[in-house]
Amino acid sequence: MKSEKHEEVRQWLLKSQRDLLAGRLLIASEQSLLDIVVYHCQQCVEKALKGYLTHQDVIFQKTHNLSILLELCIPFSTDFENFRDAVETLTPYATGFRYPQDVFEPQQDEAKEALKMANSVLEFVLCLLPSDILTISSDDTDASENDTDA
Repeated sequence: MKSEKHEEVRQWLLKSQRDLLAGRLLIASEQSLLDIVVYHCQQCVEKALKGYLTHQDVIFQKTHNLSILLELCIPFSTDFENFRDAVETLTPYATGFRYPQDVFEPQQDEAKEALKMANSVLEFVLCLLPSDILTISSDDTDASENDTDA
């Protein structure tokens, strides 16, 4: 039987992967949904970092600031430093395009770059974690299939 922590880490990563998938699907849409693409990229990285920190038993505050989360990860692997520019770019996407006063949208090249950054961070985190955490159960598959019926 897997521990509660193990399951929590797995859930963070599953949500992270789904955010990345959502960004990929939305960028391919005929409608201009680039603000939502970059939001999901930020969310992907936020959830990947929170999953990693949970695995390391680090208590973190509720924040969308990826730089704060990255700083908490660095003591465990200095290679997280390689993502400093990415988190500084992605952090504003948590709220920067989400509210009515925001009058501009990200450009296509910004959204594509955000997807690359999010994918890089997620892949890095996945490489650091034990492979058994990454196993998706049939319950997850069933849930995601049921989500499409709604």
